[in-house]
Amino acid sequence: MAKNNYNYEKRQKELAKKKKKEEKRLKKLEKTSEESPSEDPLLADDQNTSI
Repeated sequence: MAKNNYNYEKRQKELAKKKKKEEKRLKKLEKTSEESPSEDPLLADDQNTSI
């Protein structure tokens, strides 16, 4: 009987989890940008304080 490659399975599971998390993050970012089309106040402050 063939031996299972647990490291491969674990890596695939981690990659799937990471991909799902990234998709969720992008979806959340897209949702927040739709709600407030104005610029982020923190970014505006950084632009104003540059010398």
